[in-house]
Amino acid sequence: MVLLFIARWQWLPNWLAVVCFCAWVLKDLLLYRFLRRAYEPSVTGPASLIGARGIAQGDLAPSGYIRVRGELWRAVVNPADNVVRSGTEVEIVSAQRMEVFVRTID
Repeated sequence: MVLLFIARWQWLPNWLAVVCFCAWVLKDLLLYRFLRRAYEPSVTGPASLIGARGIAQGDLAPSGYIRVRGELWRAVVNPADNVVRSGTEVEIVSAQRMEVFVRTID
């Protein structure tokens, strides 16, 4: 719009306005590949851990702590009547607030 305004009032030759517009579009096309992730929605917090695997840092009967990606998370075994021994590998199936729900990996 600015280029059209300037070209309309003869402050800028028409050919230069077209070149500037094409350069602007080309810049956007070239940078899109690098900036695409900034515009995609991302999952953060405990929900980003769903599907991740961790190690029980004590018995989970039915709750305790697991280590995932170097962090300790409060975990609850799903279903609640199971007991997971310390050192067992578990998978996160859901997350709510700062607590994750896990199941043992068969």
